[in-house]
Parts: sequence; structure tokens; C-alpha cells
Amino acid sequence: MASLPKKSGWSTRLTWIGLLLVVGGGAFAYWRYVTLHPPPPITYKTVAIEKRKIVGRVTASGTLQAVVTVQVGSQVSGRLQKINVDFNSQVKKGELLAKIDPQLFLANVAQAHANYVSAAASVVQAQANARNAERIYNRTKALNEQNLAALADVETAETTLAVAKSGIDVAKASLEQAKAQLNQNEVNLSYTNIYSPIDGVVISRAVDVGQTVAASLQAPVLFTIAEDLRKMQVNTNVAEGDVGRLASGMPAYFTVDAFPGQRFNGKISQIRNAAQTLQNVVTYDAVIDVDNGDLKLRPGMTANVTVIYDSRDQAIAVPNSAMRFKPPPAMLGSASASPSGSSAAPVASVGPNGGSGRQARGDKNTDTRTVWVLEGDKARPAVLKLGLSDGTVTEMLSGDLKEGDLVVTDATTLAGAPAAGGATPSPVRGGRMF
Repeated sequence: MASLPKKSGWSTRLTWIGLLLVVGGGAFAYWRYVTLHPPPPITYKTVAIEKRKIVGRVTASGTLQAVVTVQVGSQVSGRLQKINVDFNSQVKKGELLAKIDPQLFLANVAQAHANYVSAAASVVQAQANARNAERIYNRTKALNEQNLAALADVETAETTLAVAKSGIDVAKASLEQAKAQLNQNEVNLSYTNIYSPIDGVVISRAVDVGQTVAASLQAPVLFTIAEDLRKMQVNTNVAEGDVGRLASGMPAYFTVDAFPGQRFNGKISQIRNAAQTLQNVVTYDAVIDVDNGDLKLRPGMTANVTVIYDSRDQAIAVPNSAMRFKPPPAMLGSASASPSGSSAAPVASVGPNGGSGRQARGDKNTDTRTVWVLEGDKARPAVLKLGLSDGTVTEMLSGDLKEGDLVVTDATTLAGAPAAGGATPSPVRGGRMF
């Protein structure tokens, strides 16, 4: 019984020794495998260059409007006595739309007419006084010549005649004032009848019968009339970065939420020079004429407009993601050892962050960018001259790429892999830490 504990202690030691041997063997096997099969220093994500159609588009949003829209208001204040039209009513030019209660205006016309008649009578009276003063002056002058009247009497009669003649002018001026006031009151009376200025459709009515309108500062809008809904236009807000690509006469198409999936065609009629700032972006109004013969489109609809300003068939398309790629430091170091032989000039054109940049030499209107091309397990930089872009891919005008070449869009440098100059980089993806 005393020997049992000794056996148990010996078995425990053997078990631990066996476990240590197994763990040590596994660690040695892993180290040996890693030594014989090292991971690649850089892992690339690539996209193949292909030929495809590239379409340059400018997109913008806008609002549908009738070509001619007139807001009909009231030039006088008063209570609406009658309204003859409603929403969507077809109206003709000169048609009576509404009538304001004319009672006060009729009273003003009657009062002004009475003032006019009184002023006319005053003119007649002034003329009679002038004739009487002239007779007195002539008689006094004749008596003076016979030494029967004093010179002072002649001068008094002459002054009275001049005053009487000036009274005629004053009376005539008063008559003109009364006439003008009468005319004004008659015009105000005519404004109680509100007529349509154009042929069209009433698209808005803002008043009801019995409502009082006040036209003290500005004419209140009673109706909005669209001249012809078969001819409409879209007023779009085009950003200043895109307005240079557009010109009058370019075809355009747009969609509206009311008819999903259906395209409506139009044409740019003008690009207005008046700039507007929307959310800190300078925009310009590109007006697009639209034929609305079927009357599907309605004023106020939001239109999503697309203008195709250029296109290329079978263009060598370079992904824009390849031009946005910024290589990590280890990749920049390995480019000098690339077997392609193109290391000095292209590397010099890489931007300060290792990405693409616009060349300073050559045509200043030419866009040149640097992309990275995978050849075998190495990546080399290539300088391209670019053309039309659709936002996803860009046309290559010149460069040493061809269909099927692989351009790098992302790169992963593994921890522990040798970097340029023998340094060991940290985990980097696309030149950014994560």
C-alpha cells in the first residue's frame, strides 16, 4: 500500500514530458513550414483592362414648368363678389375670371363726376367774370381819354381784368384735375372685373367668393394660368463643374416619379448666365424644352435629367478605382526592382501620397494619371493620357496598356514581409493603416 503514491507521481511526470514533446514538435513543424513556404510580400487586387462603350453624362434635377405662366392678381382692394373659374378651367384671353364688389367704386365715380361738373361750371363763371372785367376796363379807358375818369380808375380796371383772365386758367386747371380724378375712379371701377390675359389653363386658384383682397402694397395673386401645357420646360440646376460640357441644342432625357421607367425626351434651349448657390455649390439653370402632347407631365413635377454630351465605342477603359489607388511604401520600393525596365520616369510622376497626379509638362489641358500594372508578381507604374469618363471607367488615349492587362485597385502588405530597405512594414491596405 505504501508504494502506490510513488507510481502515481512518476506517471504524472511522464504525461507532462509527453505533452511538452508534442507541443515542441508542432511548433518546430510550423516554423519549418513557414520557412520553406514564405507568404508573398504583397497581395494585389486587380481589374482587367477591357474595351467597352463609354458614355459621358451630366445628371441634374429640375422642375417641370409651363413655358408661359401668368399670375393674375387684383390691382384694387375689395370683396370678391363672383368667381367664374376653378382649377383646370380652360380660359380664353379677355374672359371674365372674377368680379370684385363695385359699390364703393361706383360711388367714387359718381363723386368724381360731380366734382368734374362743378369744375366745368367754374370755368364758365371765370370766363364770364373775365368778359365783364374787360368791358369795365374798356369803358373806363374811354372815359379817361375824355378826361371823365381818373388814371387810377383805369389802372384798377386793368388789374381786375388780368385777375379775371388768370381766374380762367385756374378754373381750367381745376377742371383738368377733376377730369383726371374721374378717369382714375373709372379705371379703378374697371379693375373690379378681373380678366384672363392669355389663353390657357387655370392651374391655381387662391381665393373664394366673399373673401376680401387687399392690394395696398402689391397685387395679391388670385389665379395662376399656364398658357399651353402641351409645351413645357424643365429648369435644371447644373453644377459649375458640369456646365462647361453642355451647350444649347444638346438632346436630353429625364424621368419623373409619376411614371417610373419611362423616359421623356427634350432638348436644351438655353443655359442661363445667372448663377445660384445651393448648399454651397454654384449652379446654373439649363432650360430643357419638352413636348407634352399627351399631357402626361404636370407643372411642378421633379425631373431627373440626363444629358449625354459625348460617347466612345470600343474605347480602352481604365477603371477609375485604379487611378484612385495609392500604393503602400513596400510597393513603391519593389517598383524599382520591376523587370519591366520602366521605373524612373513613371515613378517620378507619382503624386506626393503615392497616388496618381496631373503631369506638369505637355499640354496643360491633357489629363495624365499614373496607374499600377501587375506583371507576374510585380507591379509597375504606368503613365496614361486620359479622355472621356463616365464616372466608373475612363478612356485611355495613350499609354502602354492593352486589353487584358491587370491594373491594381488595392494591395495588402502582410506583417513580417520584407519592405523596401529591409524594413518590416505594418499591416497596410492601399497605403492606409487599418
